[in-house]
Amino acid sequence: RQDEHTMKTISAMIGLAAVAAGVSAAEQGVWPVEKAKAWGAAHPWLVGCNFSPSSAINALEMWQAESFDRAGIDRELGWAESLGFNSVRVFLHSIAWQQDPQGFLERMDMFLAAADRHHIGALLVFFDSCWHPEPKAGPQPAPTSHVHNSGWVQDPGKAVLQNPAAFAALKSYVQTVATRFRDDKRIHGWDVWNEPDNTNDSSYGDMEPKNKAELVLPKLALAFAWLREVNPSQPLTSGVWRGDWSADERLTSMERLQLEQSDVISFHCYGNGEELGKRIASLRRYGRPILCTEYMARPAGSTFEPCLGILKNEGVGAYNWGFVSGKTQTIYPWDSWKKAYTAEPSVWFHDIFRADGAPYLPAEAAYIRTVTGKTAEPKR
Repeated sequence: RQDEHTMKTISAMIGLAAVAAGVSAAEQGVWPVEKAKAWGAAHPWLVGCNFSPSSAINALEMWQAESFDRAGIDRELGWAESLGFNSVRVFLHSIAWQQDPQGFLERMDMFLAAADRHHIGALLVFFDSCWHPEPKAGPQPAPTSHVHNSGWVQDPGKAVLQNPAAFAALKSYVQTVATRFRDDKRIHGWDVWNEPDNTNDSSYGDMEPKNKAELVLPKLALAFAWLREVNPSQPLTSGVWRGDWSADERLTSMERLQLEQSDVISFHCYGNGEELGKRIASLRRYGRPILCTEYMARPAGSTFEPCLGILKNEGVGAYNWGFVSGKTQTIYPWDSWKKAYTAEPSVWFHDIFRADGAPYLPAEAAYIRTVTGKTAEPKR
C-alpha cells in the first residue's frame, strides 16, 4: 500500500532541492504531458537493445580507461545498425567517473560519436540496483563459467546506500554528466535508476541491506531532483519492473515515485506477448510516450516474435536485453546461479549475435530487420 507520508516527504525533498538551486517550479517539475508527447513525435519508434560490448563484464569494464574498447564498440554498434536499431540503452558507472572525471566524459563522447556514425542514439542509465552490491574500481573479475551476469555490479554499492553523505557526494557526478550533455541530441533520454528496489534474492540476497528499498527510495528522489536542477533537454525516466501498475492504489511507494517523476514512462517485461500487451495497457493512463527498456528472454516466452511486433504496433519503444554474446554470459538463464551448466544452452536466454557477428538465429535476425524496415545483412 502507498505510504502517503513517505511520498509527501519525497515531494518536499524534490522541491527543496530545486529551490536551493534557484530553479523555478516550472523548470524543476515533471514535463507537461504535451511536452512529453512532442518529444515522442520527434523520436518515432525507438528500437534497439541494452548495449554492453562483448569485451566488458560490467559497466565499469566498459567505461574505465584501461578497458574501454573503442574498436569493439564501433564494430558491434555496426551490427546494431544492420538490424535497424536506432537507439541503445547504456549503463554508466559513478566509480569510473570518480577515477577520471574528464576522461570519463571524453569516453562518453567517443561512444556517442560512434553510435551517431551508425545512426544510433542512446538512453543513458545513471544508477542500478542489480547484481553485486560491492563494486570496486580497477581490473574487473573474469566471468564465472556458464553463469548469467556473474560480474555485473551495482551503482551505487551497498556502502554508499548506507551512507547518506557518500551518496550526496554523487550529486557532482550526476550533474557534471547531465550538464555536459544536457542539449546533446545524440542522447534520447536519461534513465535515472534501474530496478531501484531489486534485492537480487537469487544471487546476492544475503549480501544486500535488509531495508534496501527504504534506503533507495529517498535517494531516487534526490537523483531526480539533481537532474531537474540541470534541466536537460532530454526526458527523465525510471522503469517499473514488477507488481501491478493498473491502478494508482496498487502501486508501491517506489513505483509511484518512478511513474510520477518520469517525463516518459518506462517499464520492463519478460513475459509473453499477452503479458506484454497487458503491461502496456496498464500504463496508458499516464498519456505519455512509453518505452519498454527490458524484454526478451526466450525460454520465458519473451521472444522477438511476437513481442517486437507488438511493441512496434503499440508505438512503444523497444530495448531488448543483451546483444553480443560475451563476458556478461547472458546467453545463460537466470537460474544458472542455482543450477550448473557445462555448455552453451540449446536455447539462448538473451543476446542476438555471436562474438564474430554471426546471428544466433538467422531467422530471428531476419524477423527483426523486417519489423525495423532494415534489409541489409549484418556486417562481419
